Amino acid sequence: MKLRYPALGLLAAFAAAQAIAQNTGDSPGGDSLGGNSRANPGIQNRPGGGPVKTPDPRSGKEVYRQICQACHMADGKGGTGAGTIPALAGNAKLGVAAYPITVVVRGKGGMPPFAGTLNPAEVAAVVTYVRTNFGNNFAKPVTEDEVKRLWVAPSASDH
Repeated sequence: MKLRYPALGLLAAFAAAQAIAQNTGDSPGGDSLGGNSRANPGIQNRPGGGPVKTPDPRSGKEVYRQICQACHMADGKGGTGAGTIPALAGNAKLGVAAYPITVVVRGKGGMPPFAGTLNPAEVAAVVTYVRTNFGNNFAKPVTEDEVKRLWVAPSASDH
């Protein structure tokens, strides 16, 4: 079976692993996954229990480590396997800020859109981080206003 969006599957697995790690405990009354849903009834430790929200990252480096690194790797060189993840390291396409902003917000190819996951400030921070690291030297910071001008939430038909 060929996955249409292999990066989306990896992202879902990563989010599920984080949710399980955050909700485990050894207190009495814990459920089958180790979480104590009686002590905190707002936590659902069942598959399909709802979306997982990681703590709000503060810097582009944190956003990259929490979200982007799972696919683009710690060194920004991407990789191949179930699909090809493009390198961000030394990537000339990052020179025009509108390109990476649009890709992060709307997604492209196997990369899912992050408009529903990241806010405009986080998108600006992570795009600035990628444009100034991994051998990239596009020094002009991306602003939240630039992101907002390009912000168009993707529709279901976009993917």
